[in-house]
Amino acid sequence: MNALEGTTRPGVLRSSKILDAHLDRLAVVYVRQSDPQQVLNHRESRERQYALADHAAALGWSRDRVLVIDEDQGRSGRTADQRGGFQRLLAEVTMEHVGLILGIEMSRIARNNKDWHNLLEMCAIFGTILADEDGVYDPQDTNDRLLLGLKGTISEFELVTMRNRLERGRLHKAQRGELFHRVPTGYVKLSTERVEFDPDEQVREVVRLIFDKYDEIGTAWGVFHYLIRNNIKLGFRPFHGPNRGNLEWRRPVLLTIHQILRHPIYAGAYSYGRSPFDPARRIAGKPKSGRWNAPPEEWVCLLRDAVPAYISWEQYEANRRRLAANDRGPGSKKATGRALTLLHGIV
Repeated sequence: MNALEGTTRPGVLRSSKILDAHLDRLAVVYVRQSDPQQVLNHRESRERQYALADHAAALGWSRDRVLVIDEDQGRSGRTADQRGGFQRLLAEVTMEHVGLILGIEMSRIARNNKDWHNLLEMCAIFGTILADEDGVYDPQDTNDRLLLGLKGTISEFELVTMRNRLERGRLHKAQRGELFHRVPTGYVKLSTERVEFDPDEQVREVVRLIFDKYDEIGTAWGVFHYLIRNNIKLGFRPFHGPNRGNLEWRRPVLLTIHQILRHPIYAGAYSYGRSPFDPARRIAGKPKSGRWNAPPEEWVCLLRDAVPAYISWEQYEANRRRLAANDRGPGSKKATGRALTLLHGIV
């Protein structure tokens, strides 16, 4: 007799697909909401998911055999890379610890067909069944597997549709120059559509000093060391946390100097799409990888004279050309300035 063959135990809800071998294992309730805002505001969805533990008991599992995995609260189901709860669920299945996986709908488990079908395959191999509020499914059964596959496809399609709708809305707003997520030092965002100079005069003067010193010294490295030697700090207003919007003075870092010199907003220009995502540049395990700095002609949107300016557009273009000429980063063929060998940069 197969390990999963046998009779069902009596329970409040009965299904011929739930066998003794399933009941001898864990029933896992997988809880997930896509982002922190949903976790805070969509309480009904969260409570419905946790209530699935009662549903598992009604299907015949004892309370001490019901495991709730909720580590992925506030994480998107688009990919499993950063979902520790999903990885834990998959591991428990492959160790033959799980008899049943419950979710209020399949989209809570995965919105990516690759991850979804990988889970289905593991469940079929190791004898795990799945259930939602509509029924119980056995991935070894042809009809159930077809239905689960369709549910996964619909879930992924919903995600793509929502993402495309949001992206079209963002693009339409960006083309009007009214989409501001955050602004760099020297500016404040009065609303999602309006940006002004920082009201603090010292903050503005430090920004102007950076551009003046770059004209004088000629390198971002030199400007950075000038600020450090003279103990000049940059004014920032945090976007998150308890001190959100309040002015903080921080020691400058070289990356920030480069960002100030490269950002077109200081020349009064609104830009969108300066760092597009390229899947070919993505590095596994690094969720923020895959983005690159596109040249201005490839930006999605560039509107001149859209915000208050610290420098002219001509000065910005000159700074950009000088930064490119001074580039010593990865891929540059320029010498590092410290090497003892000839053509060290090319090597």
